[in-house]
Amino acid sequence: MYHVLALDLDGTLTTSTKEITLRTKNAIDEARKRGVHIVLASGRPVLGIEHVARTLGLLGNDATILAYNGGQLVSTKDLSVLWERTVDVPTIHTCFSYAKQHGLAALSYDDKGVITEMPDDRYVHLEAYNNAIPIRRVHNLIEQTSTPQPKVMIVGEPQRLLEARTVLLPMVAEKADLGFSDPFFMEITAKGVQKASSLLVLLALLGRTPSDLMVVGDGLNDVPMFGVASLAVAMANASDEVKAHANASTASNDEDGVALAIEQHILTK
Repeated sequence: MYHVLALDLDGTLTTSTKEITLRTKNAIDEARKRGVHIVLASGRPVLGIEHVARTLGLLGNDATILAYNGGQLVSTKDLSVLWERTVDVPTIHTCFSYAKQHGLAALSYDDKGVITEMPDDRYVHLEAYNNAIPIRRVHNLIEQTSTPQPKVMIVGEPQRLLEARTVLLPMVAEKADLGFSDPFFMEITAKGVQKASSLLVLLALLGRTPSDLMVVGDGLNDVPMFGVASLAVAMANASDEVKAHANASTASNDEDGVALAIEQHILTK
């Protein structure tokens, strides 16, 4: 029996139109009734996960939001922060300065949504769409970012982001990790922060071990989670590279893959 179920969101829990099917909702609800602790694990900010938790009936109940690719653990009972790791302000400013000098869009988050100097950038719009949150234009993103953050981003064409990472990494490598949730999204998080490392923190808080953990995902940033889980399930829409790290598979995100995995590995036990 798996007592903790960590679910990636985009490409996993949600369909290609960012919806959650009734079958998936019902499967998660039944798993909860059997005592399974649900973890919504995503690179999204809390704002972008909160409405998903609401849709699943998790708000006010015992579950966890793992946001910012592992930068923050938040209780769905009252949205209190259980644990967090942040990127320091000088590191953020270094990354934002590079982005501005090279015409790349950088973004952070406020209590309502995305903030950026480039609100018309296609990839900024994609980040806002993925999270179902608004975009606010700011005149100076560096001035607006005066406190440590769990995650900030530079977005743009993949080749330009790879070039940016090559330049920035020697400058910030002691303080931050520069990873990709998608080829056009470079995520800047505190050194060592991953979904996997935060999951291990959460398991300790819950009094559980990796043997209690089942993970379902589709992306490269889910692979470290696969490595700490007793059961790692890859979506059919995952790349071959991701599937190679899983020990089970399920249908795609448009074919109730999460529901099928829960039914097969939790509800039939």
